[in-house]
Amino acid sequence: MKPKKLYTSTLKNYPVCQHSDCPMAATCLRQVSYTKLLENEEYLHLINPNKCSKDVTCRYYRDNQPIMYARGFTNFQKRMFPDQYLKFMNLLIATFGRNPYFERRRGETALSPKEQAIVLKALKQAGVTEEMKFDKYEENLNWND
Repeated sequence: MKPKKLYTSTLKNYPVCQHSDCPMAATCLRQVSYTKLLENEEYLHLINPNKCSKDVTCRYYRDNQPIMYARGFTNFQKRMFPDQYLKFMNLLIATFGRNPYFERRRGETALSPKEQAIVLKALKQAGVTEEMKFDKYEENLNWND
């Protein structure tokens, strides 16, 4: 049984797909959102139906199963040498930008699995060998990746 939050958190201007006949439709956020938004919204942001492949290779497919996001890594600095932290921070500022780096560090912005991998890679590049955990974890829908 799917968690209830899957169907109660549809984004208002989310690009949706109208292909209910697609074999992936039952698990695609874009199709599930289309059905939900069709009931309530006057205008929809529709993906061009000719651009959807209607199979597992569809580039617009988004799985409706929640994935594990991470929030914050304020504890990393305490467990690193100053030079390591400086290199780590500079690598991530170059990737995310200064303010977005600090938003992610404080936990204001959830880190997708892709972003978690970027942070963990920066740890290794900075010379950190011990395993570090993010401040907290939460399950969420992956609307964009």
